[in-house]
Amino acid sequence: MPSSLLPALATGVRAAAIEASAFWLPVACAGCGELDVDVCERCRAGLAPRVRRDVLLPGTEVVTALEFDGVVARMIRALKADGRTGLGRALAPALAEAVRAAPSGATVTTVPPSRAGDRRRGYRPVDLLVRRAGAHDVPLLRLTRTAADQRGLGRAARQANVAGAFAVRALPPGPIVVVDDVLTTGATLGAAVSALRAAGASEVTAVALARTPRRSGSTRESEVIET
Repeated sequence: MPSSLLPALATGVRAAAIEASAFWLPVACAGCGELDVDVCERCRAGLAPRVRRDVLLPGTEVVTALEFDGVVARMIRALKADGRTGLGRALAPALAEAVRAAPSGATVTTVPPSRAGDRRRGYRPVDLLVRRAGAHDVPLLRLTRTAADQRGLGRAARQANVAGAFAVRALPPGPIVVVDDVLTTGATLGAAVSALRAAGASEVTAVALARTPRRSGSTRESEVIET
């Protein structure tokens, strides 16, 4: 086996082990705490997609499916912070709707997580969600440096923090869809899109599972789990 495939294999094995262990442990609904069910029917209904299109950068659209609040926020936090990978199945249909709203036939890629997040979790939440949504993601982006924790930073500070943080491994022909889990200020997705454009991509659409709600003209950034 090529040595380049070993990290991906190890990540896949760890993710499978986490998901298998969840079968034997007592569960409660990640949305409301109801016992003996991963996602109760009421909370599942709260995951119905509400697809929205916004401008991310001049000439680039971002498509989102849910609002990062309440049940949705608790589910995503449980997926990212608590190792509850089974929640990917409940969240994936909404992401699939957002991906379908992007150009058809596009190459789908994901925003790579921080190296610390990768080591801490042993799986990649965005990659997991994309696979559960029935899409095949191609790893076009890589991290060029470690950005600081984005939590608590304003829009301008976030943009400066992730500027130049991504490079492109290879660029396929045709449109590209780049996927992340939560859209806060758009700094991370914007940096990913900028890297793809700089590499020569002419048509890039950004997609996020959820968007943070606006409160009095600001975003509740501190509530987002860092990638």
